[in-house]
Amino acid sequence: MIVTLKRGQSTDQGTFGRLLFGGNTLHTIELPWRENKRRISCIPEGIYQCALVNSPRFGRVYGVRNVPGRDHILIHASNLAGDVNKGWVTQLHGCIAPCERLGAIKIPDGRMQRAGLVSRPALRKLMDWANGKPFTLEVVC
Repeated sequence: MIVTLKRGQSTDQGTFGRLLFGGNTLHTIELPWRENKRRISCIPEGIYQCALVNSPRFGRVYGVRNVPGRDHILIHASNLAGDVNKGWVTQLHGCIAPCERLGAIKIPDGRMQRAGLVSRPALRKLMDWANGKPFTLEVVC
């Protein structure tokens, strides 16, 4: 089973892409590329194995294994993935969030930030498709 994450635009407000699997297409949000630095960067392009994990915070989700120099990378629901050092909001620390569509959310300072919307149902689509089985994640630009 193969899932492909095709990255698109990466800005200070996040990295936006598409997740392709089993005839499905979802949007994704990730942190901007910051040289693979822990908690502030998306993960590098590459091929990774994913398996179910029990996260204390997110419950049963898929973990992305063997990311160079990183651990606890998950695929979970989220809406915002901005660079906090540039004044944007994030709910991710290196993880990947699937979503049904892209849009914008008003953040606490009143600005609008690009966001992933309808994330929990998108995650459910991936979880239902994978049905608890491991899969290969290909991250490409």
